[in-house]
Amino acid sequence: MVRLWIEGADGRRRFLDRITLSFEPTHAEAVLAYEKAMRERNRLLKDMVRDAHWYAALEAQMAASGATIWQNRRLAVAQLLEAQEAAETAFPVADLALSQPEGDAPEDEEGMKEAFAEGRARDLAAGRSLVGPHRGDLEAAFRAKGVPARDCSTGEQKALLISLILANARALARDFGAPPILLLDEVAAHLDATRRAALYDEICALGAQAFMTGTGAELFEELGDRAQYLDVRDEAGTSRIVEEKSP
Repeated sequence: MVRLWIEGADGRRRFLDRITLSFEPTHAEAVLAYEKAMRERNRLLKDMVRDAHWYAALEAQMAASGATIWQNRRLAVAQLLEAQEAAETAFPVADLALSQPEGDAPEDEEGMKEAFAEGRARDLAAGRSLVGPHRGDLEAAFRAKGVPARDCSTGEQKALLISLILANARALARDFGAPPILLLDEVAAHLDATRRAALYDEICALGAQAFMTGTGAELFEELGDRAQYLDVRDEAGTSRIVEEKSP
């Protein structure tokens, strides 16, 4: 996920939807309903079907679930921003915003229905739906520097990503009374010793159970005796897990 800020919007939407799902479990149902209706609409567009009744039925489904998707995403972004503001952290605060390539495209149910209907001719030419939450993007900026995440250094981009994951964990711990389980693969890469120590301190302060992987034990020196260390070894073509002492 270290390329999250510099690659396409698809990855950022999936990232945001996973966070949104952690706050609102029914979000997955809205996403699935929207995507199913959109696939059917796109099939009609590709086949150059012009029956308005078919489109109206599918667009009503897309608008209903699409409005829910936008509402859930905005609530999730608000939760992340609030959790960042309330925390004392060594990681940068990220200013977040949701955007669409269409600019001021509607996010309410009635507005989306109208936009889908008005865009049929353009969508027929393109062979796909060009308006809706499937075109949304999550924008982030390094607040202290006023620099968009895509223009930050690799280390800063990863620090922003970690900051949001920690904010997500803090918000969940606050709302549900228990921290989530954290699965962090190669999390220490691109972090200097100070930031690594800060990350481990924050995870321990959360009281979360965390599984972290790295290519060397030295990456976890700052954890000291606060963790259990397991070394995965390849012996005669078989993986073996050995418990180690702290680095």
